[in-house]
Amino acid sequence: MSMVEVSSPSGASAPETDETETEQVKPDYGRRRRVSQVSLPRRIAGSMLLTLSVCSIGFIVWIAFASKLYYDRVQHDDYASFRGPLASATAPTGPTDPFDSTRLLALGSPVALLNIPAIKLNAVVLQGTTGQVLEGGPGHLRDTPLPGQQGVSVIFGRRAAYGSPFSKMSSLSPGDVIIATTGQGVAQFQVLDVRRAGDPTPVPVVAGQGRLTLVTADGAPFAPSGEVYVDADLTTKPFATPAMVLSPANLSPAENALGTDSSAWVPLVLWGELLLLAAAAVGWLARSWGRWQTWLIAVPVLAYLGMSVADEVTRLLPNLM
Repeated sequence: MSMVEVSSPSGASAPETDETETEQVKPDYGRRRRVSQVSLPRRIAGSMLLTLSVCSIGFIVWIAFASKLYYDRVQHDDYASFRGPLASATAPTGPTDPFDSTRLLALGSPVALLNIPAIKLNAVVLQGTTGQVLEGGPGHLRDTPLPGQQGVSVIFGRRAAYGSPFSKMSSLSPGDVIIATTGQGVAQFQVLDVRRAGDPTPVPVVAGQGRLTLVTADGAPFAPSGEVYVDADLTTKPFATPAMVLSPANLSPAENALGTDSSAWVPLVLWGELLLLAAAAVGWLARSWGRWQTWLIAVPVLAYLGMSVADEVTRLLPNLM
């Protein structure tokens, strides 16, 4: 091989090598490393655990704080839709649809407005007491008359989650005023007392008179240990009471105090499986397609699936929580 002497700036000669003898191999920074068969399952499992952890934290934050946003939206929409029927005297006055007496009133339908000045509560009362109904506001126990009618009307409300409309209910005192507005007019009640399990029950309501009983959870805010009741007697003239077509035997266990909706298990399992599959897909796509590209697409999908799972989990929790 020939060597050519090349003069350097200092006068010394430096050997010049043939271009074909050596080549510098530049690192390819743009090429993604190939994932081994061992590391890929780990990546997928890690992605699944991360997704489930984020969903769990998100669910806690939602129940404790953000669920009030859902409550406020439902209350706003229901009040807007209920004002018209109240003004035109077409609001429900019983357990059946006002336009079809053979059909029960749909769960979640607005039936009354509840005002308790002492605790600054103004709320739309919805038909039904399942956990799903009580997410949107206080609920009327369907086998009891509406507020202002003869007999004992019962209204459930959450203590801690979803706006916590009955969080201050136990602070009511004898003599406090409760006002309920239905399709029949305005009814006013006077609080008798607050009671818990083991306390004496009030004297049964006199025939032809009315009473309102408010019910919420007792104990720690997110760990209910019982119920607390507020009884209030009707002080205005009772409204006409339609025939009651429902009895306690017609209600599901989810409508009882601190009831849970066991029918949520099936959709919860299905939504949970979809969430796990989506989390696994994120772990695989993040390595084969690109991390940021994957998360840009995955975040809305995981958020939707996570909210669907959270909704079903909420139905499994006590309805007065």
